Amino acid sequence: MAVVLIVDDDPAILEILTAYLAAEGHSVMIEDDGLAALPLLARADVAIIDWMLPGMSGVELTAHARREHPQLPVLLLTARGEVEDRLAGLNAGADDYVVKPFSPREVVARVRALLRRVGVRERIEAGPLTLDLAGRSATLHGQPLSLSRTEFDLLTTLAQHPGLVWSRERLVERVWGPDYPGVTRVVDMHITALRRKLGDDADAPTFIETVRGLGYRFRED
Repeated sequence: MAVVLIVDDDPAILEILTAYLAAEGHSVMIEDDGLAALPLLARADVAIIDWMLPGMSGVELTAHARREHPQLPVLLLTARGEVEDRLAGLNAGADDYVVKPFSPREVVARVRALLRRVGVRERIEAGPLTLDLAGRSATLHGQPLSLSRTEFDLLTTLAQHPGLVWSRERLVERVWGPDYPGVTRVVDMHITALRRKLGDDADAPTFIETVRGLGYRFRED
């Protein structure tokens, strides 16, 4: 599961790719303007960028992503089938491309391949907190933290994407699964438990911040 950024000014493409990628288990961010997408690049695990965009072209956005976020995989969507155009996209820094019209399943498969190529982070360090994803363990100031499976999954979901706001509904879907009955209060209960174990003050949080009316995020600093 990953955070996928889709930048395309075609609402139909945004809708169908969001549906297919969400069904795959990914969290999806969308934007229809290249310039407006710039700050979202830092929050993404993979970016799907259309060639033709208002604000900033897809090739320019791809080049920016390659300079500022060199580890971010980029999949370029293009209606241009000429070899020279495809090479221009790859030379700008795209890792792969798909020519329109395309099958949404092909895009999902390409995203899956890009994520495999990048690999999964096995360790997260945030100040005194260390999360070992492979060993499913956590330490705080070098001391083991006793976390339930759900608490660990919730904490790592937040910590893998610092600064990204997660709604309670999205956290339920990601941590508890899409078939969970949808009682979002369960998120608040587990966040309270996590804060207690982390020694985190809800009013002046070190790790998990409440964004009123929206949800929770892991602090970037």
